[in-house]
Amino acid sequence: MSKGDAGTTSNALELRKVSRRFRSGDETLNILRGVDFQLPPGEIVALVAPSGTGKSTLLHLAGLLEAPSSGEVLIGGQSTDRLGEKGRTALRRDEIGFVYQFHHLLGEFTACENVMLPQLAAGVAPAQARERAVDLLTRFGLGHRIDSLPGRLSGGEQQRTAIARALANRPRLLLADEPTGNLDEGTAEKVFSELLQMVRQEDVAALIATHNSALAAAMDRTVTLRDGQLVPFSPET
Repeated sequence: MSKGDAGTTSNALELRKVSRRFRSGDETLNILRGVDFQLPPGEIVALVAPSGTGKSTLLHLAGLLEAPSSGEVLIGGQSTDRLGEKGRTALRRDEIGFVYQFHHLLGEFTACENVMLPQLAAGVAPAQARERAVDLLTRFGLGHRIDSLPGRLSGGEQQRTAIARALANRPRLLLADEPTGNLDEGTAEKVFSELLQMVRQEDVAALIATHNSALAAAMDRTVTLRDGQLVPFSPET
């Protein structure tokens, strides 16, 4: 399915009564309990919740890295509950970008090659993939670093490269799990500001987990997890 097939009014992400349960010995742990959530195109939502409440689980379900115990995940209006692994992999590649706390760049490839790789996997011609990679890295202020290996980049530069890689295939949805949590405060604020600016320029819907309430305040709205439910965040939550 192309990005336009579901129509411009489709939510980039929709969770319908999504639950996730794990077995721990004789005990069943209910991490998520019937979560309902809609993320329309272009909206940036902060996910602020204490560790251990299910933030990463929620992002993994939204990103099709895990399957829910019950309920339905829709990407761009398309239900994913009956997709096989091949279909889920294609949807992740074409529609979803991921940014993690640690950059996970491939050390033997340059910054430019790291951003090219997901495009090449999607069948983009090498010249076109390089053009897109150079453009993204330049917009992140890394035009002079395109041929540098990750080991020669600072922490902030590595994370900018990881963000560029996540945006390389023009995803419908960006998911980020504490994307600046491994950076010092000053660098984190700069990288986060650039992330938000780039996401808005690319018109991507984003769900971004962060512990930083000041960074969350820069997004369109904030949600939190409470008793396995996704609810609007307030300081009293």
